[in-house]
Amino acid sequence: MPTLPVPLNVISDQQNVLKQYPENGLQPSPLPVVNPTRSFWLQLENFYEDPDSSHGPRSPSLMTDGSVGSLTADADICIVGSGISGVSAAYHLARKLEAAQKSHTYSQADGHAEDTAMKSGPDLVGRNGGHLTAALYEGFTHNSSLHGSDDALREYALQKHTVSELTQLVSLHESRVSFTEARRSVDLIAGGHVELFFTEREYECARTDYEAAKAAGADLHEVEWLNREETEVKYGAGYPAVRIPGNNLRPYQVVQLLYELAQAATPNFALNIHTRTPVTSIVPCEDETGRRWSLTTPRGAISCSYVIHATNAYVSHLLPHMAGPDGVIPTRGQVMSIRAAAPLSEVTKVGWSGNEGFEYWFPRPLTHPSISDNSEGDDQRPVVILGGGREAMMPSYELYEADDSTVDKKVGEAMRKFLPAVFPGKYEIGREPEMEWTGIMGFTKTGDPFVGPVKSASGKTLEGQFISAGFSGHGMPRAFAW
Repeated sequence: MPTLPVPLNVISDQQNVLKQYPENGLQPSPLPVVNPTRSFWLQLENFYEDPDSSHGPRSPSLMTDGSVGSLTADADICIVGSGISGVSAAYHLARKLEAAQKSHTYSQADGHAEDTAMKSGPDLVGRNGGHLTAALYEGFTHNSSLHGSDDALREYALQKHTVSELTQLVSLHESRVSFTEARRSVDLIAGGHVELFFTEREYECARTDYEAAKAAGADLHEVEWLNREETEVKYGAGYPAVRIPGNNLRPYQVVQLLYELAQAATPNFALNIHTRTPVTSIVPCEDETGRRWSLTTPRGAISCSYVIHATNAYVSHLLPHMAGPDGVIPTRGQVMSIRAAAPLSEVTKVGWSGNEGFEYWFPRPLTHPSISDNSEGDDQRPVVILGGGREAMMPSYELYEADDSTVDKKVGEAMRKFLPAVFPGKYEIGREPEMEWTGIMGFTKTGDPFVGPVKSASGKTLEGQFISAGFSGHGMPRAFAW
Protein backbone atom coordinates (compact mmCIF):
# COMPACT_ATOMS: atom_id res chain seq x y z
CA MET A 1 0.00 0.00 0.00
CA PRO A 2 1.48 3.40 -0.97
CA THR A 3 2.67 5.68 1.82
CA LEU A 4 0.33 8.61 2.31
CA PRO A 5 1.94 12.04 1.74
CA VAL A 6 0.39 13.71 4.81
CA PRO A 7 0.96 13.31 8.58
CA LEU A 8 -1.56 11.04 10.31
CA ASN A 9 -3.21 11.12 13.76
CA VAL A 10 -2.53 14.83 14.33
CA ILE A 11 -6.03 16.23 14.98
CA SER A 12 -5.37 16.34 18.73
CA ASP A 13 -2.17 18.30 18.10
CA GLN A 14 -4.10 20.84 16.01
CA GLN A 15 -6.63 21.09 18.83
CA ASN A 16 -3.85 22.01 21.25
CA VAL A 17 -2.60 24.70 18.87
CA LEU A 18 -6.11 26.14 18.61
CA LYS A 19 -6.12 26.66 22.38
CA GLN A 20 -2.76 28.44 22.49
CA TYR A 21 -2.17 32.16 22.10
CA PRO A 22 0.03 33.00 19.10
CA GLU A 23 3.65 33.83 19.87
CA ASN A 24 3.46 37.22 18.15
CA GLY A 25 0.44 38.26 20.21
CA LEU A 26 -3.21 38.69 19.32
CA GLN A 27 -3.99 40.73 16.25
CA PRO A 28 -7.46 41.44 14.83
CA SER A 29 -8.07 39.90 11.44
CA PRO A 30 -7.13 42.07 8.49
CA LEU A 31 -9.60 42.87 5.76
CA PRO A 32 -9.83 40.29 2.97
CA VAL A 33 -7.12 40.66 0.35
CA VAL A 34 -8.13 42.43 -2.85
CA ASN A 35 -6.48 39.86 -5.13
CA PRO A 36 -7.48 36.37 -3.94
CA THR A 37 -6.62 33.28 -5.93
CA ARG A 38 -9.27 32.40 -8.49
CA SER A 39 -11.41 29.43 -7.48
CA PHE A 40 -12.83 26.71 -9.70
CA TRP A 41 -16.38 27.74 -8.80
CA LEU A 42 -15.88 31.37 -9.79
CA GLN A 43 -14.08 30.35 -12.97
CA LEU A 44 -17.20 28.35 -13.84
CA GLU A 45 -19.24 31.53 -13.50
CA ASN A 46 -16.95 33.32 -15.96
CA PHE A 47 -17.01 30.37 -18.35
CA TYR A 48 -20.78 30.40 -18.64
CA GLU A 49 -21.17 34.16 -18.62
CA ASP A 50 -21.89 35.37 -22.14
CA PRO A 51 -23.01 38.99 -22.37
CA ASP A 52 -24.25 38.38 -25.92
CA SER A 53 -26.23 35.25 -25.13
CA SER A 54 -29.97 34.87 -25.60
CA HIS A 55 -30.53 33.68 -22.04
CA GLY A 56 -31.90 37.05 -20.99
CA PRO A 57 -30.42 39.60 -18.58
CA ARG A 58 -27.93 38.45 -16.00
CA SER A 59 -29.24 38.05 -12.50
CA PRO A 60 -27.80 40.26 -9.75
CA SER A 61 -24.32 39.04 -8.90
CA LEU A 62 -22.76 38.59 -5.49
CA MET A 63 -19.42 39.28 -7.15
CA THR A 64 -19.86 42.73 -8.67
CA ASP A 65 -23.25 44.32 -7.99
CA GLY A 66 -23.30 47.56 -6.02
CA SER A 67 -19.53 47.97 -6.18
CA VAL A 68 -19.88 51.34 -7.90
CA GLY A 69 -22.50 54.07 -7.91
CA SER A 70 -24.52 55.35 -5.00
CA LEU A 71 -24.19 53.75 -1.58
CA THR A 72 -27.18 53.01 0.63
CA ALA A 73 -27.08 55.72 3.30
CA ASP A 74 -29.79 54.43 5.63
CA ALA A 75 -31.09 50.92 6.30
CA ASP A 76 -33.01 49.01 8.91
CA ILE A 77 -30.49 46.15 8.89
CA CYS A 78 -26.91 45.90 7.67
CA ILE A 79 -25.50 42.43 6.99
CA VAL A 80 -21.72 42.47 6.82
CA GLY A 81 -20.67 39.53 4.66
CA SER A 82 -22.32 37.90 1.64
CA GLY A 83 -21.36 34.25 2.06
CA ILE A 84 -23.69 31.46 3.14
CA SER A 85 -24.25 33.01 6.60
CA GLY A 86 -25.03 36.52 5.42
CA VAL A 87 -27.23 35.52 2.50
CA SER A 88 -29.08 32.97 4.64
CA ALA A 89 -29.88 35.74 7.12
CA ALA A 90 -31.23 37.91 4.32
CA TYR A 91 -33.26 35.02 2.92
CA HIS A 92 -34.91 34.19 6.25
CA LEU A 93 -35.63 37.85 7.04
CA ALA A 94 -37.34 38.20 3.67
CA ARG A 95 -39.36 35.04 4.21
CA LYS A 96 -40.48 36.16 7.68
CA LEU A 97 -41.66 39.47 6.28
CA GLU A 98 -43.45 37.69 3.43
CA ALA A 99 -45.18 35.35 5.90
CA ALA A 100 -46.20 38.27 8.11
CA GLN A 101 -47.88 39.95 5.16
CA LYS A 102 -49.80 36.81 4.24
CA SER A 103 -51.04 36.38 7.81
CA HIS A 104 -52.20 40.03 7.90
CA THR A 105 -49.87 40.90 10.75
CA TYR A 106 -48.13 43.23 8.32
CA SER A 107 -49.68 45.38 5.63
CA GLN A 108 -48.17 47.22 2.69
CA ALA A 109 -50.53 50.05 3.60
CA ASP A 110 -48.44 50.60 6.70
CA GLY A 111 -46.05 52.49 4.45
CA HIS A 112 -43.07 50.66 5.96
CA ALA A 113 -40.53 48.47 4.23
CA GLU A 114 -37.58 46.59 5.63
CA ASP A 115 -34.47 48.02 3.98
CA THR A 116 -31.48 45.71 4.23
CA ALA A 117 -27.97 46.41 2.99
CA MET A 118 -25.38 43.70 2.48
CA LYS A 119 -21.66 44.45 2.34
CA SER A 120 -18.97 42.15 1.05
CA GLY A 121 -15.32 42.06 0.13
CA PRO A 122 -13.88 40.49 -3.03
CA ASP A 123 -14.53 36.85 -3.90
CA LEU A 124 -15.68 35.79 -0.42
CA VAL A 125 -18.19 33.30 -1.81
CA GLY A 126 -17.52 30.22 -3.87
CA ARG A 127 -14.15 29.29 -2.37
CA ASN A 128 -14.99 26.17 -0.35
CA GLY A 129 -14.88 22.45 -1.08
CA GLY A 130 -18.52 22.09 -2.19
CA HIS A 131 -19.72 19.59 0.43
CA LEU A 132 -23.17 19.62 2.07
CA THR A 133 -23.12 16.74 4.54
CA ALA A 134 -24.52 16.64 8.06
CA ALA A 135 -22.42 15.07 10.79
CA LEU A 136 -24.39 12.26 12.44
CA TYR A 137 -22.11 11.26 15.30
CA GLU A 138 -18.64 12.63 14.49
CA GLY A 139 -17.08 14.28 17.53
CA PHE A 140 -19.92 13.21 19.83
CA THR A 141 -17.70 12.43 22.82
CA HIS A 142 -16.05 15.85 22.51
CA ASN A 143 -19.34 17.70 22.05
CA SER A 144 -21.12 15.90 24.88
CA SER A 145 -18.20 16.57 27.24
CA LEU A 146 -18.58 20.29 26.51
CA HIS A 147 -22.35 20.64 26.38
CA GLY A 148 -23.93 17.42 27.62
CA SER A 149 -25.53 14.65 25.58
CA ASP A 150 -28.85 16.41 24.98
CA ASP A 151 -27.28 19.52 23.47
CA ALA A 152 -24.86 17.39 21.46
CA LEU A 153 -27.82 15.52 19.96
CA ARG A 154 -29.51 18.83 19.16
CA GLU A 155 -26.40 19.87 17.22
CA TYR A 156 -26.64 16.80 14.97
CA ALA A 157 -30.39 17.26 14.59
CA LEU A 158 -29.80 20.88 13.56
CA GLN A 159 -27.35 19.79 10.88
CA LYS A 160 -29.74 17.18 9.50
CA HIS A 161 -32.54 19.76 9.47
CA THR A 162 -30.34 22.33 7.72
CA VAL A 163 -29.22 19.91 5.01
CA SER A 164 -32.79 18.71 4.50
CA GLU A 165 -34.19 22.24 4.20
CA LEU A 166 -31.43 23.41 1.88
CA THR A 167 -31.57 20.38 -0.43
CA GLN A 168 -35.37 20.61 -0.64
CA LEU A 169 -35.13 24.30 -1.49
CA VAL A 170 -32.50 23.67 -4.16
CA SER A 171 -34.36 20.69 -5.62
CA LEU A 172 -37.60 22.67 -5.86
CA HIS A 173 -35.99 25.46 -7.82
CA GLU A 174 -33.75 23.19 -9.89
CA SER A 175 -36.87 21.39 -11.15
CA ARG A 176 -38.11 24.69 -12.54
CA VAL A 177 -34.89 25.55 -14.37
CA SER A 178 -35.17 25.38 -18.15
CA PHE A 179 -32.46 23.96 -20.38
CA THR A 180 -31.29 27.44 -21.35
CA GLU A 181 -30.80 28.27 -17.68
CA ALA A 182 -28.75 25.17 -16.95
CA ARG A 183 -25.62 27.29 -16.68
CA ARG A 184 -26.98 28.45 -13.33
CA SER A 185 -27.54 24.95 -11.99
CA VAL A 186 -26.52 24.21 -8.41
CA ASP A 187 -25.46 20.70 -9.53
CA LEU A 188 -26.79 19.09 -6.35
CA ILE A 189 -25.57 15.47 -6.22
CA ALA A 190 -26.86 13.24 -3.40
CA GLY A 191 -24.16 10.60 -3.83
CA GLY A 192 -23.54 9.85 -0.17
CA HIS A 193 -20.36 10.44 1.81
CA VAL A 194 -17.61 7.96 2.70
CA GLU A 195 -15.03 8.58 5.42
CA LEU A 196 -11.82 6.56 5.12
CA PHE A 197 -9.83 5.53 8.19
CA PHE A 198 -6.10 5.46 7.50
CA THR A 199 -5.05 4.31 10.97
CA GLU A 200 -6.42 2.05 13.69
CA ARG A 201 -6.54 5.01 16.06
CA GLU A 202 -8.69 7.01 13.63
CA TYR A 203 -11.07 4.08 13.24
CA GLU A 204 -11.36 3.46 16.99
CA CYS A 205 -12.11 7.12 17.71
CA ALA A 206 -14.90 7.06 15.12
CA ARG A 207 -16.38 3.88 16.59
CA THR A 208 -16.26 5.38 20.09
CA ASP A 209 -18.17 8.45 18.89
CA TYR A 210 -20.66 6.26 17.06
CA GLU A 211 -21.36 3.99 20.04
CA ALA A 212 -21.68 6.95 22.43
CA ALA A 213 -24.10 8.76 20.12
CA LYS A 214 -26.12 5.59 19.62
CA ALA A 215 -26.34 5.01 23.38
CA ALA A 216 -27.52 8.61 23.82
CA GLY A 217 -30.39 8.05 21.40
CA ALA A 218 -29.07 9.32 18.06
CA ASP A 219 -30.80 7.96 14.95
CA LEU A 220 -27.96 6.22 13.11
CA HIS A 221 -29.84 3.78 10.91
CA GLU A 222 -28.31 5.30 7.77
CA VAL A 223 -24.73 4.67 8.91
CA GLU A 224 -22.99 1.81 7.07
CA TRP A 225 -19.62 0.49 8.26
CA LEU A 226 -17.31 -1.09 5.68
CA ASN A 227 -14.26 -3.24 6.37
CA ARG A 228 -11.06 -2.94 4.36
CA GLU A 229 -12.01 -5.61 1.84
CA GLU A 230 -15.50 -4.18 1.25
CA THR A 231 -14.10 -0.71 0.62
CA GLU A 232 -11.45 -2.12 -1.73
CA VAL A 233 -14.01 -4.01 -3.81
CA LYS A 234 -16.60 -1.24 -3.90
CA TYR A 235 -14.40 1.84 -4.25
CA GLY A 236 -10.81 0.79 -4.88
CA ALA A 237 -9.40 2.12 -1.59
CA GLY A 238 -7.87 -0.41 0.80
CA TYR A 239 -9.03 1.10 4.09
CA PRO A 240 -11.93 0.55 6.47
CA ALA A 241 -14.61 3.18 6.06
CA VAL A 242 -18.05 4.41 7.02
CA ARG A 243 -20.75 5.66 4.66
CA ILE A 244 -23.41 8.23 5.57
CA PRO A 245 -25.85 10.34 3.54
CA GLY A 246 -24.18 13.30 1.89
CA ASN A 247 -24.34 15.81 -0.94
CA ASN A 248 -22.06 17.98 -3.02
CA LEU A 249 -22.86 21.06 -5.08
CA ARG A 250 -21.69 24.35 -6.55
CA PRO A 251 -21.48 26.58 -3.45
CA TYR A 252 -21.53 29.91 -5.26
CA GLN A 253 -24.78 29.05 -7.03
CA VAL A 254 -26.43 28.06 -3.73
CA VAL A 255 -25.63 31.47 -2.28
CA GLN A 256 -26.69 33.19 -5.50
CA LEU A 257 -30.03 31.32 -5.43
CA LEU A 258 -30.74 32.37 -1.83
CA TYR A 259 -29.89 35.95 -2.70
CA GLU A 260 -32.28 36.01 -5.66
CA LEU A 261 -35.07 34.40 -3.62
CA ALA A 262 -34.60 37.00 -0.87
CA GLN A 263 -34.82 39.80 -3.40
CA ALA A 264 -37.99 38.39 -4.95
CA ALA A 265 -39.81 37.46 -1.72
CA THR A 266 -41.82 40.66 -1.25
CA PRO A 267 -41.70 44.24 -2.56
CA ASN A 268 -41.57 45.40 1.04
CA PHE A 269 -38.13 43.88 1.55
CA ALA A 270 -35.56 46.05 -0.24
CA LEU A 271 -32.27 44.16 -0.38
CA ASN A 272 -29.34 46.21 -1.63
CA ILE A 273 -25.93 44.59 -2.01
CA HIS A 274 -22.66 46.50 -2.14
CA THR A 275 -19.82 44.25 -3.21
CA ARG A 276 -16.17 45.21 -2.84
CA THR A 277 -17.24 47.59 -0.08
CA PRO A 278 -15.58 46.50 3.17
CA VAL A 279 -16.82 47.85 6.47
CA THR A 280 -13.87 49.30 8.37
CA SER A 281 -15.55 50.30 11.63
CA ILE A 282 -18.87 50.35 13.47
CA VAL A 283 -19.60 53.19 15.89
CA PRO A 284 -22.72 54.47 17.70
CA CYS A 285 -24.82 56.62 15.41
CA GLU A 286 -24.81 60.31 16.33
CA ASP A 287 -26.96 61.74 13.54
CA GLU A 288 -30.67 62.55 13.63
CA THR A 289 -31.89 59.39 11.90
CA GLY A 290 -32.64 57.62 15.17
CA ARG A 291 -30.51 54.66 14.11
CA ARG A 292 -28.22 52.85 16.56
CA TRP A 293 -25.11 52.25 14.48
CA SER A 294 -23.02 53.90 11.78
CA LEU A 295 -20.92 51.69 9.50
CA THR A 296 -17.85 53.24 7.90
CA THR A 297 -16.77 52.11 4.42
CA PRO A 298 -14.31 53.55 1.87
CA ARG A 299 -17.37 54.75 -0.08
CA GLY A 300 -19.15 56.48 2.78
CA ALA A 301 -21.17 55.68 5.90
CA ILE A 302 -24.41 53.78 6.43
CA SER A 303 -26.75 54.32 9.37
CA CYS A 304 -28.78 51.34 10.56
CA SER A 305 -30.64 49.93 13.54
CA TYR A 306 -29.31 46.37 13.38
CA VAL A 307 -26.02 44.81 12.32
CA ILE A 308 -25.42 41.15 11.50
CA HIS A 309 -21.76 40.13 11.53
CA ALA A 310 -21.44 37.34 8.95
CA THR A 311 -17.77 37.65 7.99
CA ASN A 312 -16.67 34.36 9.58
CA ALA A 313 -12.84 34.37 9.69
CA TYR A 314 -12.69 38.16 9.43
CA VAL A 315 -15.09 38.92 12.27
CA SER A 316 -12.38 40.24 14.62
CA HIS A 317 -11.61 43.09 12.23
CA LEU A 318 -14.77 44.80 13.46
CA LEU A 319 -14.88 43.02 16.83
CA PRO A 320 -11.21 42.99 17.95
CA HIS A 321 -11.98 41.19 21.21
CA MET A 322 -12.93 38.14 19.13
CA ALA A 323 -9.36 37.58 17.94
CA GLY A 324 -7.46 34.53 19.15
CA PRO A 325 -8.39 31.24 20.81
CA ASP A 326 -11.39 32.69 22.63
CA GLY A 327 -12.83 33.97 19.37
CA VAL A 328 -12.47 33.11 15.69
CA ILE A 329 -9.12 32.16 14.15
CA PRO A 330 -8.55 32.79 10.41
CA THR A 331 -7.35 29.52 8.88
CA ARG A 332 -6.23 29.08 5.29
CA GLY A 333 -7.56 26.09 3.40
CA GLN A 334 -6.24 24.93 0.03
CA VAL A 335 -8.32 23.30 -2.70
CA MET A 336 -7.59 22.02 -6.19
CA SER A 337 -9.49 20.59 -9.14
CA ILE A 338 -7.72 17.59 -10.63
CA ARG A 339 -8.68 15.22 -13.45
CA ALA A 340 -9.17 11.55 -12.56
CA ALA A 341 -7.50 8.85 -14.67
CA ALA A 342 -10.59 6.61 -14.42
CA PRO A 343 -14.14 7.22 -15.71
CA LEU A 344 -16.91 8.43 -13.42
CA SER A 345 -18.36 4.91 -13.31
CA GLU A 346 -15.23 3.83 -11.40
CA VAL A 347 -14.66 7.02 -9.44
CA THR A 348 -18.39 7.02 -8.46
CA LYS A 349 -20.45 10.03 -7.34
CA VAL A 350 -19.55 9.64 -3.67
CA GLY A 351 -18.15 12.51 -1.62
CA TRP A 352 -15.19 11.63 0.59
CA SER A 353 -13.15 12.58 3.63
CA GLY A 354 -10.22 11.02 5.41
CA ASN A 355 -7.37 11.52 7.85
CA GLU A 356 -9.61 12.82 10.64
CA GLY A 357 -11.30 15.19 8.20
CA PHE A 358 -8.15 16.99 7.06
CA GLU A 359 -8.75 15.84 3.46
CA TYR A 360 -12.07 15.98 1.60
CA TRP A 361 -12.95 15.46 -2.06
CA PHE A 362 -15.69 14.62 -4.55
CA PRO A 363 -16.08 14.20 -8.33
CA ARG A 364 -17.86 16.82 -10.37
CA PRO A 365 -20.69 15.71 -12.68
CA LEU A 366 -19.92 15.38 -16.37
CA THR A 367 -22.71 17.72 -17.48
CA HIS A 368 -20.52 20.77 -18.11
CA PRO A 369 -17.50 21.37 -20.33
CA SER A 370 -14.07 21.54 -18.75
CA ILE A 371 -12.54 24.90 -17.94
CA SER A 372 -9.09 23.50 -18.66
CA ASP A 373 -7.18 24.21 -21.87
CA ASN A 374 -5.82 20.65 -21.73
CA SER A 375 -9.08 18.71 -21.52
CA GLU A 376 -9.25 17.05 -24.94
CA GLY A 377 -10.42 13.46 -24.56
CA ASP A 378 -11.29 13.94 -20.88
CA ASP A 379 -15.08 14.07 -21.30
CA GLN A 380 -15.71 10.81 -19.39
CA ARG A 381 -13.09 11.35 -16.71
CA PRO A 382 -14.41 13.62 -13.98
CA VAL A 383 -12.75 16.61 -12.40
CA VAL A 384 -12.35 15.97 -8.68
CA ILE A 385 -12.42 18.80 -6.15
CA LEU A 386 -9.86 18.03 -3.42
CA GLY A 387 -9.25 20.10 -0.31
CA GLY A 388 -6.85 19.66 2.58
CA GLY A 389 -3.14 19.35 3.20
CA ARG A 390 -3.03 21.80 6.14
CA GLU A 391 -1.39 19.17 8.34
CA ALA A 392 1.63 19.30 6.04
CA MET A 393 2.22 22.74 7.59
CA MET A 394 2.28 21.53 11.20
CA PRO A 395 2.76 22.90 13.77
CA SER A 396 0.99 25.98 12.35
CA TYR A 397 -1.77 24.11 10.44
CA GLU A 398 -2.27 27.38 8.53
CA LEU A 399 -3.94 28.88 11.61
CA TYR A 400 -3.82 32.69 11.88
CA GLU A 401 -3.30 32.86 8.11
CA ALA A 402 -5.72 35.26 6.39
CA ASP A 403 -3.99 35.71 3.03
CA ASP A 404 -5.66 33.76 0.22
CA SER A 405 -3.86 35.58 -2.58
CA THR A 406 -1.42 32.69 -2.88
CA VAL A 407 -1.21 28.91 -2.57
CA ASP A 408 1.30 27.10 -0.39
CA LYS A 409 3.82 24.98 -2.29
CA LYS A 410 4.28 22.42 0.50
CA VAL A 411 0.54 21.91 0.89
CA GLY A 412 0.13 21.65 -2.87
CA GLU A 413 2.84 18.99 -3.16
CA ALA A 414 1.13 16.83 -0.53
CA MET A 415 -2.27 17.21 -2.20
CA ARG A 416 -0.93 16.26 -5.63
CA LYS A 417 0.29 12.94 -4.24
CA PHE A 418 -2.74 12.22 -2.07
CA LEU A 419 -5.37 10.74 -4.41
CA PRO A 420 -2.91 8.55 -6.39
CA ALA A 421 -1.78 7.09 -3.04
CA VAL A 422 -5.32 6.42 -1.76
CA PHE A 423 -6.73 5.09 -5.05
CA PRO A 424 -3.91 3.34 -6.95
CA GLY A 425 -4.57 3.43 -10.69
CA LYS A 426 -7.49 5.86 -10.57
CA TYR A 427 -5.39 9.02 -10.49
CA GLU A 428 -2.28 9.73 -12.49
CA ILE A 429 0.92 10.23 -10.49
CA GLY A 430 2.46 13.58 -11.32
CA ARG A 431 -0.62 15.05 -13.01
CA GLU A 432 -0.98 18.76 -12.36
CA PRO A 433 -4.31 20.17 -11.14
CA GLU A 434 -6.45 22.15 -13.55
CA MET A 435 -6.91 24.85 -10.90
CA GLU A 436 -5.62 25.47 -7.38
CA TRP A 437 -6.79 28.08 -4.92
CA THR A 438 -7.08 29.02 -1.26
CA GLY A 439 -9.82 30.39 0.99
CA ILE A 440 -10.00 31.51 4.59
CA MET A 441 -12.05 29.54 7.13
CA GLY A 442 -12.97 30.68 10.63
CA PHE A 443 -11.97 28.15 13.30
CA THR A 444 -12.86 28.10 17.00
CA LYS A 445 -11.20 26.07 19.73
CA THR A 446 -14.41 24.14 20.44
CA GLY A 447 -15.54 23.74 16.83
CA ASP A 448 -18.76 25.58 17.72
CA PRO A 449 -19.75 28.79 15.91
CA PHE A 450 -20.73 32.05 17.57
CA VAL A 451 -24.42 32.68 16.83
CA GLY A 452 -26.62 35.26 18.55
CA PRO A 453 -26.29 38.69 20.18
CA VAL A 454 -22.82 40.25 20.16
CA LYS A 455 -21.18 40.91 23.50
CA SER A 456 -18.37 43.38 24.08
CA ALA A 457 -15.02 42.49 25.65
CA SER A 458 -16.54 43.31 29.05
CA GLY A 459 -19.53 41.04 28.47
CA LYS A 460 -22.01 43.82 27.78
CA THR A 461 -24.54 43.13 25.02
CA LEU A 462 -24.13 45.44 22.05
CA GLU A 463 -27.74 46.39 21.41
CA GLY A 464 -28.86 45.53 17.91
CA GLN A 465 -25.73 43.63 16.87
CA PHE A 466 -25.75 39.91 16.07
CA ILE A 467 -23.20 37.39 14.88
CA SER A 468 -23.04 34.20 12.83
CA ALA A 469 -19.39 33.20 12.44
CA GLY A 470 -16.72 30.65 13.29
CA PHE A 471 -17.97 27.49 11.58
CA SER A 472 -14.59 25.72 11.57
CA GLY A 473 -14.80 24.62 7.95
CA HIS A 474 -18.23 23.06 8.46
CA GLY A 475 -20.54 25.94 7.63
CA MET A 476 -22.66 24.61 4.77
CA PRO A 477 -24.68 22.20 6.96
CA ARG A 478 -25.00 24.72 9.81
CA ALA A 479 -25.05 28.34 8.65
CA PHE A 480 -28.37 28.22 6.79
CA ALA A 481 -30.34 27.14 9.89
CA TRP A 482 -32.84 29.64 11.30
